[in-house]
Amino acid sequence: MQENNIREKCRELATRLYELDGEVYESVGSSLGRTFTGDRESTIRNLSALMYTKPDGHLLRSEMALISNMARTIKDKEEKSRLMKKYDEIFQEILTLPETFVATDIMDKERVALNHMIKRREKISENDHLVICISRTQGSAGNDIGFGLADKLRVNYYDVEIFDQVLRRLEAEKGAVNDAEYFADFNKYEKKHRFDPKGWLREFNRYHGLPKQDAVFFNMSDLICDLASREDCIIMGRCADAILKNNHIPHISLFITAPFAIRVQHVMDVRKMDIKQATRFLKKMDNQHRKYYNFYGGAHWGKPDNYDLCINSASYGINETENLILKLLDDQIH
Repeated sequence: MQENNIREKCRELATRLYELDGEVYESVGSSLGRTFTGDRESTIRNLSALMYTKPDGHLLRSEMALISNMARTIKDKEEKSRLMKKYDEIFQEILTLPETFVATDIMDKERVALNHMIKRREKISENDHLVICISRTQGSAGNDIGFGLADKLRVNYYDVEIFDQVLRRLEAEKGAVNDAEYFADFNKYEKKHRFDPKGWLREFNRYHGLPKQDAVFFNMSDLICDLASREDCIIMGRCADAILKNNHIPHISLFITAPFAIRVQHVMDVRKMDIKQATRFLKKMDNQHRKYYNFYGGAHWGKPDNYDLCINSASYGINETENLILKLLDDQIH
């Protein structure tokens, strides 16, 4: 596509997505409100820019998932089918835009040539919801795989951006639920350079004596358990597998990773970083994931014993990794 044509296409898709959000909201009558709360023109302009300028697409992906999640709650089957068809059409057209969600696949062609499909796993109970918890290393395309898998399974998709929005819309205090902020700066054992007694007392009263990071985690845990108990869904990260295990809620846990060198190249392609930036970024994010999971999950992040299935996404690529997981779930969903 020529640059001007791409910009026009982004605006057209942004307009359709904005209008779809309004239709879904009217059909659901949800007290949670619309996904896009700004005025029409500024929202369409921002959405269009997001499609055009954000190659990794995680913010756009989260916004779209919120709309599809809400649409799936529509009780009228014909209306639900009509709106989901619109959503699917918009989604497929967005996928044709250059670099909207991901610029390159995550694949090692030499490893792919050696692969054989894995045998199907045993069934989970037909009375249980299909809940898939996905942990992943940064740069392994885990979020892209989770989002694509949710779309293929027609189930709800939850990542940290969605959790933060849902919790805020449930009228919880914004400062108490911003999980993304406290995950990024997770430092449970780091010594504080200055002690602020007034700040400590304020947080002590606000969070019932809990440290702020713990209060955020417990809010998130309650939401994850509630979601897993009442709907089929895919949950990205946030120690969801450990949380559900501790609460005896059936789920399937996956860990997605890829060799470090391939992840570096993937991040360079997707985020437009040079090799030093990508290497530093991956090491920092892997360290944050490890510290967060090991502390709150009470287990070792990435250790195969802690998951039902570990996948090297470089051995299959994004689409085939999704298809592999679908084959493993075939007995449960078909």
